[in-house]
Amino acid sequence: MTDTRTPVAVIGVGPYGLSAAAHLRARGLPVRVFGEPMASWRSQMPAGMLLTSTPEASSIHVPHAGHTLGDFCAATGEGSYVSDWDVIPVETFVRYGQWLQQRLVPQLERVRVVSVDRVDEGFTLKLDDGESAAARAVVVATGLSNLAHLPPELAAAAPEGPSAAGPVSHSSQHHDLSALAGRHVVVVGAGQSALESAVLLVERGAASVRVVARGRAAVGFGAPPNRRPRWRPRTPFGNAWSLYAFTRHAGAFRHLPVPMRRFLVRRVLGPLGAWWLRDRFQGRVSVTEGRRIVRARVRDGRPVLALRGADGHGGEVIADHVLAATGYRVRLAALEFLGEGLRTGLAMRAGGPLLDAGFGSSVPGLYFTGPPAAASFGPLMRFVCGTEFASSRLARAVVRAYG
Repeated sequence: MTDTRTPVAVIGVGPYGLSAAAHLRARGLPVRVFGEPMASWRSQMPAGMLLTSTPEASSIHVPHAGHTLGDFCAATGEGSYVSDWDVIPVETFVRYGQWLQQRLVPQLERVRVVSVDRVDEGFTLKLDDGESAAARAVVVATGLSNLAHLPPELAAAAPEGPSAAGPVSHSSQHHDLSALAGRHVVVVGAGQSALESAVLLVERGAASVRVVARGRAAVGFGAPPNRRPRWRPRTPFGNAWSLYAFTRHAGAFRHLPVPMRRFLVRRVLGPLGAWWLRDRFQGRVSVTEGRRIVRARVRDGRPVLALRGADGHGGEVIADHVLAATGYRVRLAALEFLGEGLRTGLAMRAGGPLLDAGFGSSVPGLYFTGPPAAASFGPLMRFVCGTEFASSRLARAVVRAYG
C-alpha cells in the first residue's frame, strides 16, 4: 500500500524553520511548512532593535547560492552590511527572512498547528483552520515562542502571568515600547535584551528608566571590533578560545555531563550589552547592581520590588511598570501543541529535549532545531549562524530515515 503521508512537516518559519525546509527540499524530500514567516521576529522583538551578530554571522544558511544577507541587500537596495562595524536593524533582518521564504519556501501554509499526536508510525497535525495533516516526521522550529521566563520572585506581582497591560510584563510582549511613554519603568536583567530595551524606552519617551541587575550581575558592554584581542581565534560572538570551541565543535557539546551543559548554556555569552549600545545607555539609564529581588508585589496599583544586597541591606524600588528581560526557558508545558503522549515520551536533559547527532528526540520521528536544541548542541543554537551547523545534519538524518 502506498504511504500517502507527507514525509516531513516543519512547524515554524523563522530562521531555523526556513533553513531546515530549504535543506530538506534540496535533498528531494517533500515538505509541508506551517506558520507565519518571521512571526516572532516581527511581533516579539521591539521596533528599533539592532542585531548583536555581525553581518557575516547573520545569514540564514541554505544549500543554494545567492541567498545570504548580502545577496538580499544587493537585490533590494536595502543597504550595505559587510564589516563588523555595521549593525543590522531587526526590520532589515525580518525583510531578509521574508525574501528568502518567498524564493525558497513559496508553498508555505500560513496556519497555526494546534496539536501534534502520534498515530501508528507517524503523526497527525491539527491546524487552526480545522484541517488535519499527516506526516511521517515532524521538525519543531518554533524558536522562542511560548518560552518566556518570569522568575518566581516576580510572579507574585503577576498572578495571572506577565502582561503588557499589567504591572509586570516580559520583554517578548513588547513590539512597540512607545506604549510605555510617560511612565516610570524598571527593567529587570543585565543582558542585551534588558539594556537595549532600557535605551529604547528612554528614546520613546519613558519618564524614567532603571535597570535592576539581579544578584551578582553587573551592567557591562562588549569591546568594539578594534579592541578585541587579535591573538585569540575569531568567532561570530567575539574573540575567545571558549567561543571558538562552542562554534566549531558544537557536535561534541552533547557529550558533556548534563550539569555542565546546563551551566554553560546559561552562562556562556551571558549578561553583556553590545559595544554599540554603551554610548546610548550611559548617563541616560539609572542602574541598581548587586541586589537580588526577594519579593515583588503591587501596592496602590504600582509594582514594588523589595531588594537585598550581599551585605544584608535592603530597599525598595517602585515603578509604574516592571519589564522583565529575564530570558527564556524550554519547558514541556510550553510545548502545548505537542500531544500529552508525545510530551510524556519526550526525554528532557539540561533544560531542553535530549537530541541525537541528527537532532532527533527520544520520540522517533520528532526533531527539534533552533534554541530548544541548545541544551544538546550549545549556545550556537541561540544564534542565526547556528543554522549552518543544524540544518545540514538534521536534513541528512531525516532523509536517511524517511527519504
